[in-house]
Amino acid sequence: MAKTNLVWLRNDLRIADNPALRAAHLGGAFVTALYVHETTKGVRPPGAAGRWWLHQSLGLLGKDLAERGVKLVVRSGDAESVVADVAKELDAAEVFWNRRYAPAERAADTAIKDDLHGQGFKAHSCPGNVLVEPWDITTKQGKPYSVYTPFWNTLKAMPIAQPQQRPDAGEPMTYSEVDADYREPKWAGKLGQHWKIGEAAAAQEVSDFLDERLDDYAEGRDFPRKDVTSRLSPHLRFGEISPRQVWYAARAVAHADHTKQAAADKFLSELAWRDFNYHQLYYREDIATVPMQGKYAGMEWRQSEGDLKAWQTGRTGLPIVDAGMREMWETGYMQNRVRLLTASLLTKNLLVDWRKGEQWFWDCLVDSDVANNPGNWQWVAGSGLDASPYFRIFNPVVQGERFDSGGDYVRRWVPELANMPDQWIHEPSAAPRDVLQQAGVRIGDTYPAPIVDLKQSRVRALEAAGRL
Repeated sequence: MAKTNLVWLRNDLRIADNPALRAAHLGGAFVTALYVHETTKGVRPPGAAGRWWLHQSLGLLGKDLAERGVKLVVRSGDAESVVADVAKELDAAEVFWNRRYAPAERAADTAIKDDLHGQGFKAHSCPGNVLVEPWDITTKQGKPYSVYTPFWNTLKAMPIAQPQQRPDAGEPMTYSEVDADYREPKWAGKLGQHWKIGEAAAAQEVSDFLDERLDDYAEGRDFPRKDVTSRLSPHLRFGEISPRQVWYAARAVAHADHTKQAAADKFLSELAWRDFNYHQLYYREDIATVPMQGKYAGMEWRQSEGDLKAWQTGRTGLPIVDAGMREMWETGYMQNRVRLLTASLLTKNLLVDWRKGEQWFWDCLVDSDVANNPGNWQWVAGSGLDASPYFRIFNPVVQGERFDSGGDYVRRWVPELANMPDQWIHEPSAAPRDVLQQAGVRIGDTYPAPIVDLKQSRVRALEAAGRL
């Protein structure tokens, strides 16, 4: 009789290129998959938007696995207890999972592996969620990288493991709904109209991007009105596709058409930035709470719940920032350039602690993961190791005029400004009275006045950073 193996799924909700799932199938074993809504101390649970995506993704994966003879079990609780309990219930011979990299995650996985070994189970961790394991890429001195460019130059010269094929399918079984006790956030239902979820959707998104949008990616990705980004970030966050699959798909396109090489290289450098953030995550304390540059622990942040609330709700009086915050609330996503602008305004002009912004993004974005979300916030705030310098403070009016010159993005997400002429769309508070009247805009009424003076607040931010 064939043995039974258990696969513990985490951020790898896919069948193809899933090393743990494939390893569990070796030798013709029966396989059961497990997902745990963890209450393990220190392991960060998904935010509200992430929980919505997770629920949909688990349902789709459960159906796909059942068609291949694998049952998906979903439980809640402390993972150390749950994984061991399910392994006992199944009389499993071996337990497999793909590695995680946050400090608390690694500690939990080590404890779980030790516990399983102590109870007579074999437990194995596999490389499945990054291009290169953090300990396999080091400087010439054998140390972890803290600057992105040399990290990228090293990574792109390394052999990236080929994606693995799907394991052989077993006899199909009846699918039973998973996650029955799940409670979806009340506001999250609207996200469904903006996304297709699951492994098949992720594969299609890669294909569509490389076929239709790659050529415009390098230039167009800075312009929020242009739909040229890959939109793969939530699929990567939940592991509906692996970074290795994306890497080789882009490489194949560039190999087939050398005119696409530069665009593919730019895209792959952004994919590698994800690995760089995981590199920082692995080697340092919890980057969601601890500044990578120690001096930033002494930063004198302002305490202003009013400013924070205005920023969260897209009521700052700075149109491109408000557009970005409203886009995120409506869709669970925000265009990359606008993420920089919204984060810069909060951490530098408003001088509000970057951790409050990181937590808000964690809750509202469908793609917020344990490395990219805090890593990118620290980059903008200046506290990251390869961070935007403290004196780089984005001016949202100038940035709006440059990257949304016709105001299309602002008009879409801030409809009360729809009738403002292009000249004033990014700074309506400075528009002449007759222009505002004709556009139907009343500053302080239909649209707020700016909550901060950009010039004065820039000076304040520089002074605060200079005291560190």
